[in-house]
Amino acid sequence: MTSKPPSGPAAIAALPRDRLIAEFSLWSANLANFESDLRRIEPHVDLHHIDVADGHFAPSFLFFPDLVARIAGLTAKPIHVHLMVDAAIVEAQTRQFIEAGADMISVHAENGEAGLRAVRLARELGAEAGVVLRLETPVEAVKPFVSEVAFVTLLGTAIGVKGQSLSDKACDRLGAARAILRGAGREAEVMLAADGGIRHETVPLLRAAGAQTVVLGSLAFGDKDLAGRIGWLHGLKVAA
Repeated sequence: MTSKPPSGPAAIAALPRDRLIAEFSLWSANLANFESDLRRIEPHVDLHHIDVADGHFAPSFLFFPDLVARIAGLTAKPIHVHLMVDAAIVEAQTRQFIEAGADMISVHAENGEAGLRAVRLARELGAEAGVVLRLETPVEAVKPFVSEVAFVTLLGTAIGVKGQSLSDKACDRLGAARAILRGAGREAEVMLAADGGIRHETVPLLRAAGAQTVVLGSLAFGDKDLAGRIGWLHGLKVAA
């Protein structure tokens, strides 16, 4: 078993700020052999990304606390759980996944007041918190969360469906979110993330628009030269 470094807010605060973060979506791992893929990516990953979906808020059914607990015992890197669930269960799910080993929980702004309560619960339980926006939700919906989260993630495709192309709106939405963070005096404290439509040709555009992390799926797991892929990722620059 790999010993785990500081967790929760300390682990998220320690993520690099001088390059694009390598956040790996374990939905794209070999689901029949997670352990093998975890060993392969461990030297390259900064942050594990685990999607959770209830089949209602998002069309898929994805992952569960026992799996997170198993992964937490196999990695020294922090775990980010993205809850794509209804407001009625978001607080309970927040507690369950933190107890399983999540370092950060991101909830959807669309969960409203329940989402804000879940963010506060995550912090009370010793984890970090983030907020996510569906593609169709106005970027201004992040404003009630900005003072209380460490990550703002914008979906660049329809929620919960793999293999889609990046929306033409995605880069402009990142720019709008970046302006909101700057206006709130939180640009230096909050990471701006892009999730969905992550391809070789879209990552440079998202990075230039202000993304500090992109959620990598097949772009990473499907690359035989993973070290080369991550080197390329680290070399991308944000626009001034």
